[in-house]
Amino acid sequence: MPHPFEIREEITVDATPEQVWAAIATGPGVDSWFMGHSQFEPREGGRTTMEMPGWSAESTITAWEPGRHLAYRGDENPDGTFMAFEYLIEARSGGSTSIRFVHSGALGDDWEDEYDALTQGDRMYLEKLGVYVTHFAGRSSTYNLFLLGESGVDGDRLWAAYRTALGLAETVVVGDKAQVAVEGIAPADGVVEFARLPHWVGVRTEDGFYSFMYAQRTPVIEYSAFDAGVDGARIEQAWKSWLATALV
Repeated sequence: MPHPFEIREEITVDATPEQVWAAIATGPGVDSWFMGHSQFEPREGGRTTMEMPGWSAESTITAWEPGRHLAYRGDENPDGTFMAFEYLIEARSGGSTSIRFVHSGALGDDWEDEYDALTQGDRMYLEKLGVYVTHFAGRSSTYNLFLLGESGVDGDRLWAAYRTALGLAETVVVGDKAQVAVEGIAPADGVVEFARLPHWVGVRTEDGFYSFMYAQRTPVIEYSAFDAGVDGARIEQAWKSWLATALV
């Protein structure tokens, strides 16, 4: 039996409504902060697609008001489960913009675990959207990393390894200085942009931003790069090697 759910989040960003719209309603914009590859048919009633290796999802756009309101509803699965997403955008004083986000739909039999994961993931991706529009608005990512480690990892050991790789102290707060340093890639100075341990931490460098997660006992590393000369294969191999050795 499907279980209805709704998650609400809000964030204020130093960007214009037009910049936010480009980040949430165009394929290159979404690809620059979210996972996978997205496409939008830009109209109410249009279709959206999101693709990841071995998985894809399609939705119908139910609200399309550029710079103000975007909503789309995923196609319903045979068991009645589906997901819907809504963004409400409002300009604020001083050039900032408020983004209200609603994630709703119906979950399946394991809805409690899935809901817990969604509540963490939704907030993290909203934070990633904020980093993108604040620091990289108008630019499209040149390389995106989405890397899963093996499941069943001990959380304390993983976070100790994350902090070592990022040069962070035991307590992590927004604004902390960081240095991303793993074998195989050049060290990069950065700053903590968002943090909610033991779930996730985000670090921005000069050329992009990382997110490091512990989701359902699994390490997850994401990176969006904006350097035209980025060596994506080298970055991916470095982090794969780190995942294979950091917890041994």
